[in-house]
Amino acid sequence: MRIIGNRGNTARKVQAVASGVLASGDTVIVNADGTVSVVAETPVSQAVGSPTVYESAYAYITAAAYDANAQKVVIAYRDNGNSDYGTAIVGTVSGTSISFGSPVVFESAGSGSISAAYDSNAQKVVIAYSDVGNSSYGTAIVGTVSGTSISFGSPVVFESATISATSATYDANAQKVVIAYRDNGNSFYGTAIVGTVSGTNISFGSATVFESADSSHISAVYDANAQKIAVFYQDGGNSDYGTAVVGTVSGTSISFGSPVVFESAGTASISAAYDANAQKIAVAYSDVGNSSYGTLIAGTVSGTSISFGSPLVFENAQTEYVASAYDDNSQKVVVAYLDAGNSGYGTSVVFQNAYASTNLTAENYIGIASNGYASGQAATINAKGFIDDNQSSLTAGQSYFVQTNGDLGLTAADPSVFAGTAVSATKLIVKG
Repeated sequence: MRIIGNRGNTARKVQAVASGVLASGDTVIVNADGTVSVVAETPVSQAVGSPTVYESAYAYITAAAYDANAQKVVIAYRDNGNSDYGTAIVGTVSGTSISFGSPVVFESAGSGSISAAYDSNAQKVVIAYSDVGNSSYGTAIVGTVSGTSISFGSPVVFESATISATSATYDANAQKVVIAYRDNGNSFYGTAIVGTVSGTNISFGSATVFESADSSHISAVYDANAQKIAVFYQDGGNSDYGTAVVGTVSGTSISFGSPVVFESAGTASISAAYDANAQKIAVAYSDVGNSSYGTLIAGTVSGTSISFGSPLVFENAQTEYVASAYDDNSQKVVVAYLDAGNSGYGTSVVFQNAYASTNLTAENYIGIASNGYASGQAATINAKGFIDDNQSSLTAGQSYFVQTNGDLGLTAADPSVFAGTAVSATKLIVKG
């Protein structure tokens, strides 16, 4: 690679060997070997791995949340060996193993429909549940992790009626906890409520109905890209079809768009996880219309609605107690479930959402190709400070960013890479 510049002039060009074809005006990156390539995306196909048994016994799923501040896992469950009391325990991961502290009772009564979420702003764990000792009212409690233990504030009733199918999630944009649930006291309607954590307490706004019909198998998840809450559920008012609705939190309330069907058949055991890499929501469920086979579908939130791809079967057998989570390290979604086709064994699969992989990073953008070049040819790149005149349809005075597919845009992509500033419709002062 050779840098060309005039003495006293900060504007410069770069000469390097082209790796792949470059067209005049293309945005260009420098590769690790010093060659240059056009900024581009490569499609990565949807895929699911082979099922792996993790428990050779009948397996149920309980609620869990990761406390990012304490760097611990909190598992909440109904303790059948202690009068079905609501109980939580703190786990510490080390390598490929996990150790636990002592269990702590958060509700000295039968507890059902347990769900948990981590409030990263308050640095607290919120557990939502039905309090069997209080007419199965919808109740929430705030937990604080310290070392290998957890302590709790006082329980707060958020629904003075029997509830079930509880699912809690955290809206990082609004800094609120959202609890979606089946309101048995209101014709089993699908309902959601917004909670605000303060210290060891939580307060709630007014409940909002998102489905005026019997709703069950509810799973709520926060879409960080769209900054929306998506709720997935079995719609009893529409033949138990798998359905989704997008919610927007404002203050202490939540409003919803129109429901969208993702499975036109009976759907059960729904669990959703947000895939930050693909910027999609992976929805795992039991497809009752297809012998209750374990199935996955990807949803993309846009505004107050959501669209879906095609369903993908991950287990050719009856599947129950489905739970899913996103692994940020591997950038994959892990699905755990009870495999009724294999003695009810606890089983897991790894799912890769379809997405577009890009060769652009936050550091490797170098400039814009001055002309067209064949692969292997010495290419001249208009770099930092140089005015590239190979563009079109630009707006003078606007800042432009390199998009992951190589285009120029007015908003930053991910990663955010500043391309330069337009001085006319065809000219850009290169940042490079």
